[in-house]
Amino acid sequence: MSEDLKIVYTGSVIEAGYLVEVLEENKITSIMRDSLSESLIAGWASGSPEDAARIYVETEHAEQAKIVIEKYLASR
Repeated sequence: MSEDLKIVYTGSVIEAGYLVEVLEENKITSIMRDSLSESLIAGWASGSPEDAARIYVETEHAEQAKIVIEKYLASR
């Protein structure tokens, strides 16, 4: 990962999918990585479904992304 990216979320792939959409609605571009699926493709299982997804955003948008994610999680 680039030094210009920050992790703003670690959790389930399903939740991360929603969060990527919420970030996009707020004009924040993100990248989601699914470490469990990536490891299964490679031939082994690493991680668990509860923390397999990581969402990255550009460093300059990290604080705003965290606020958007916190608001979304608090509203569900």
